[in-house]
Amino acid sequence: MLGIFDSGLGGLTALKEIRKKLPGEELVYFGDTGRVPYGTRSRDTIIKYAVQDMDFLMSFGPRAIIAACGTVSTTALPVLREKFDIPIIGVVEGAAERAAQITKNGIVGVIGTAATIGTNAFEKAIKAINPDIKVVSKACPLFVPMVEC
Repeated sequence: MLGIFDSGLGGLTALKEIRKKLPGEELVYFGDTGRVPYGTRSRDTIIKYAVQDMDFLMSFGPRAIIAACGTVSTTALPVLREKFDIPIIGVVEGAAERAAQITKNGIVGVIGTAATIGTNAFEKAIKAINPDIKVVSKACPLFVPMVEC
């Protein structure tokens, strides 16, 4: 069984893709819509929420957990990996790898919460793959149409 969590509903995209790739796998999804967005919170609060999310999913006995949240992946993943004795997969490396593969002009745009962008995690991961890629990052408030970001 795999556990998947996000601070909202965006992780449902990850759930859908995992179902396609692992059709027989039992999955448990937790979307913390009661406390969304995480990206406007302090680092300590993000970590606290992520630990609580993990504690909930651990009650199902998963063999691995996917943190399908960019804010948790960039802010809390090292703490979670230290606290929990289970593989925990974030979204930064996979997204960075895909972005580096598909850019046609050598420029990658990253839109995320203030907490996510503030870590520079996506830029670091993309530059580790290809230092010649230009990364343009923008913190965007949630619940605002993308054209206004």
